[in-house]
Order: sequence, then structure tokens, then C-alpha cells
Amino acid sequence: MRVRRCGIVMLEPAERVEFDLARLADGGLYKIIDWTAFAPHLGQAVTLAPAEAMALGEVSPSDWIEPSELPGDILGSLLAKGLLVEEGSEADARDQRVRGTDWRPTAAVMHFASRWRAAETEELQQQFIEKYQDELLDHLGPAPPAVRERASSANRVTLPPAARSPLDALLDGRVTCRNFDKERALTKADFAAVLYRAFGARAVDDYAPGVELLKKGVPSAGGLHPTEAYLLVRRVDDVEPGLYHYHPVDHALEPIRTLSLDEATALARRFVGAQPYLLDAQVFVIPTSRFRRNFWKYRNHAKSYRALILDIGHISQTLYLAATELGLAAFITAAVNEVDIEAAFGLDPLEEGPLAVSGFGIRAAGKSEVEFDPLHKVWPAV
Repeated sequence: MRVRRCGIVMLEPAERVEFDLARLADGGLYKIIDWTAFAPHLGQAVTLAPAEAMALGEVSPSDWIEPSELPGDILGSLLAKGLLVEEGSEADARDQRVRGTDWRPTAAVMHFASRWRAAETEELQQQFIEKYQDELLDHLGPAPPAVRERASSANRVTLPPAARSPLDALLDGRVTCRNFDKERALTKADFAAVLYRAFGARAVDDYAPGVELLKKGVPSAGGLHPTEAYLLVRRVDDVEPGLYHYHPVDHALEPIRTLSLDEATALARRFVGAQPYLLDAQVFVIPTSRFRRNFWKYRNHAKSYRALILDIGHISQTLYLAATELGLAAFITAAVNEVDIEAAFGLDPLEEGPLAVSGFGIRAAGKSEVEFDPLHKVWPAV
């Protein structure tokens, strides 16, 4: 067999403190430097001994070498940890797919190192509060000011007020919802309208041979629109609860798996990290990025991953406004369990992955969870 280093790997030195009774005369404490390796094809971080980190840095990611060129114990350890790949192995195949997607290495590491599995946000928040208790603000310190001021009020150039328009009313009423109606179902017409306005293709353009671009209601780098819409439907008239993919050109649902309402709710809970105030939404929309679609043009580009994130932001705002116009409510959250979402929809994370979860539906008549509505356009002032 021959081996080489995986295509993308980043090492982070981390310090930990250990106690040794034999060093009690010097306080008993001593520091150790560990190395943490982040490699996208693994989907998880691994810890390296200093000798392993040094050896890994000497191995080429492009040239295959004979195993005899490395010490046997280090060779075995780095192969087991997946940072060295054997030619023709499954690890090699996964590594080849990362290489072939033309990721910017820093973006790939950030993306794959930030994915969650089975995390519960309320539990994490409670642990944080319990740790600091009454010292929470002392620990965090004061918040940065809401506005950065670069000139005194006397030196500011006052601008004329904008004339009120229907868009102002729409924006004023755009309030993130944490109180969804538990019993009512969304009409199929409203469901379809929000999907079309946020994700639907208004035109298909054959830009060049083999290059098809889409015109949507949101901007996208190069007109590529690499963001897909996967759906977890709970309560929509004439649509079975379950998992779907939205086809933006045909404006149609592609069924993936039918679920009971209880199963759909349980899956929603897993998707959004157990945020309880989101679980009654009638529809969950999971925007996923098809990496190769974007990186096909913007190869190993410093801004390509940022463009994917911008896409999600554009779509989120459009979804909010489309829902608000119909008297519906919406949300978006980045506190999601990406690994669980990928498993549910059968996504290969090396090809396509979620960056957030959004949703929409019917707002409840009463408010049990706090919502940020300072203009009181949704909830009257008390």
C-alpha cells in the first residue's frame, strides 16, 4: 500500500493542565500541549500527540509514499485517525471527494467543525446559567452599544423621512414567531405561495452550453442559486406530514418519507436543538447548500463560502416577508443539528449540507413565549 496526507487538515495547539504527585514540590501542576486536527473528510476533530503532529506536517498531501518512510507506531496511529489515507481505501475516496469540490480550506474546516449532532440548546443554556448563576452579567460584561457613533449629533446630516409605503407596513409586521397555533393547519395555497416567493424559479436561462442559471426572487452569486429547500411538513391541508424536497422550477413537492404528526414533531425537535417554542410551526424549511454548484465557478475562492451564507440570509428575509404578507408568521435559527438533518434527508455532507432551519405557519392567538415586537404590530402593548 501507499499513503499520503489528506487534502485538507488544520492543526490547533491546545494547552491542558495535569496534576502529578511526584511534582508536588513544584505545586504538582504541569502543562501539556495537545494538537487538535480538523479534517473535513472526517467530519470530526481528532487529538494528536506532538510527535504525530510533527510527522503529519512532513507528509505530502499530493505525493504517495511508502509506509516504510514513517515510524510504524505513528503510521498506524495516523491511519487509524484518518489523517493519513491509504491509496484506494474508503478514507481515500472521501478525501478525493473533498478535493474535487474545490473548497477553500479554511472555509471547509469551519463548516465541518461547526456541525452539531443531538445538541439541545435549552440544556446548553441552562448549564451556562447554572455555571455563572448571579454572575452572568459579570462574566459577560456590558453589551457593546447598539449603534456605533462616528460623529456628534450636531455634525450629523439629517435625512428626509421616507414616505410610508406598503413595504413599510410589511417590514414593521415582520416579527420572529415563537408562538405557533398548535391545532390549525396551513392552507395549501398559502403554503405554496410562501415556497414559491422564497425559493421558486421565475425563469430558467440557458446561459451557455451546459450552464443553466435560475432567476429567483432573491440574489445569488453568479445566478447559480446553490440553495435547495428541504421540508418537514407538520400541518398543511392536503399534504401528508413528512419529509419533502421542493422543486423550484416545477413548483412541486418531491416526497421523501411520510410521517405521523408525532413523528414529524419529534424530528422537528431534533432538527432545531429542542427549542420548544418552534415545535408547533406548521412547516419547517431546511435550506441546504450544494457546495459543488457554487464552487464549480468560484473554485477555492476566498469568498465562495461567504456567498453561500449570504444566500441563506436573502432567502430567509424573503420567506419572512412572504409569510407576513399573508398574515402568517416565520422564524429562522442557526442553532440546529446539522448531522441529524443530513441523516433524515439522506444527504451526503461532503456534497450538500444545511446552514440553518427556517419555518412558517399560523401564529397562536395568545402569547406564551416572549417575542420581540417593540412596535406592537403583532401583540398589543400591555
